Amino acid sequence: MPPAKRLDVEIDGRRLSLSNLDKLMYPAAGFTKGHVIDYYTRVAPALLPHLRGRPITLKRYPDGVEGPHFYEKQCPSHRPEWVRTARVDSSRSRSGSIDFCVVDDLATLVWLANLADLELHTSLARAEGYGSPTILAFDLDPGPPATVVECARVALELRDIFEHLGVQAFAKTSGSKGMQVYVPLNTPTTYEETSGFARALAQLLERRHPDLVLSEMTRAKRAGKVFVDWSQNSRHKTTVSVYSLRALAEPTVSTPLSWDEVEAASDPDELVFRAPDVLERVAEHRDLFAGVVELEQRLPEAV
Repeated sequence: MPPAKRLDVEIDGRRLSLSNLDKLMYPAAGFTKGHVIDYYTRVAPALLPHLRGRPITLKRYPDGVEGPHFYEKQCPSHRPEWVRTARVDSSRSRSGSIDFCVVDDLATLVWLANLADLELHTSLARAEGYGSPTILAFDLDPGPPATVVECARVALELRDIFEHLGVQAFAKTSGSKGMQVYVPLNTPTTYEETSGFARALAQLLERRHPDLVLSEMTRAKRAGKVFVDWSQNSRHKTTVSVYSLRALAEPTVSTPLSWDEVEAASDPDELVFRAPDVLERVAEHRDLFAGVVELEQRLPEAV
């Protein structure tokens, strides 16, 4: 997208006025708001299936990644009338409910990018059926000197356990320092069931690999280990969406991986993907995370 300060566009019959397109969102990389909008527009065919129907928490950086940011659960009141919202009961809101934005189409995605919503954080459940997660998720967080390479080792352990249980799992980078493993369910379940299962599995991994895995968030024990965060499986939490940008010095992206790539991981830098890299990967491999939306699996009864 050529540098410009303002641009009026029409997307699927919906008019948007895009502003400050030449503002640097990632100053160290020379990556502007125009580049952010361009990335999300081009990756949308792969990204949108993972956003549709899900409440989304905005993480906005009005002055770029070097400036202050804020989270926004309540969909902004100045939204266009065509932006869909979903009302969700919430004991954590003064009003007792939150009207989340729902990103069902390209126009809404571009509107959010224009608000400098660099990161897209979604619920593990859809708005309809908010108490029933469609995904079992594990967030693998390395404690230095451990890196994403150690996370890859833990991800492979998770994959092997789920293969033994007859269930397929998918891996992605967090776009930051760690990795995430998703197990698509898309069948009826509850957070009580997924959370309990995830915690039991994290504890099993810690017993098997005490020098590598930590199942509880104990900072004093984190050095050199991978914290398997099972607590992401909660209706009150969100996880960064696949294909989302991350607000770091470079425009890195939470990127789906093949299991061959996870097995081959030996250098942390090889598992860092920036926006242009991801567009090339999608063009070559399509959506490596498509199964997370499409595959129907039942939560195993026991680890």
